[in-house]
Amino acid sequence: MPEFSHINNDRAYMVDVTDKDDVHRLARAEGRIHLRPETLDAIRTGDVIKGNVLATARIAAIQAVKQTSSLIPMCHPLPVGGVDVDFHDGDGYITAEVAVRTYGRTGVEMEALTGVSVALLTIWDMVKSAEKDEDGQYPETSIEGICVTEKRKS
Repeated sequence: MPEFSHINNDRAYMVDVTDKDDVHRLARAEGRIHLRPETLDAIRTGDVIKGNVLATARIAAIQAVKQTSSLIPMCHPLPVGGVDVDFHDGDGYITAEVAVRTYGRTGVEMEALTGVSVALLTIWDMVKSAEKDEDGQYPETSIEGICVTEKRKS
């Protein structure tokens, strides 16, 4: 494993965007959570003990987008113009997609990534009792592929 002792670890700063113009921006991110078939069926039929999984994950994603600058130290607080959260059912997984729009001085890809991450974590939290094996582990549950799928400004 590489060492990081040569890096100046006492330096961290927020990029100055004061002189940049406000621009309309959009970023999309997505990721997926793998779940047991029985858990996916319970989500589809609304039979999850904690309630409506995708509605809760949608609200969590929107809250996360709005709180990104509080969670990630060098992110600028941005005016969030809009957030769309969608879920797609796959073979053994659910994909979450978050689109964020702003009219600011910097991009919103971190907000979109944070929204996707929190949506997927919320799904995991809502169904974790159904996903645990007899030893309390999660052998079939995983989150993967979180990435930015689009970024643009106009």
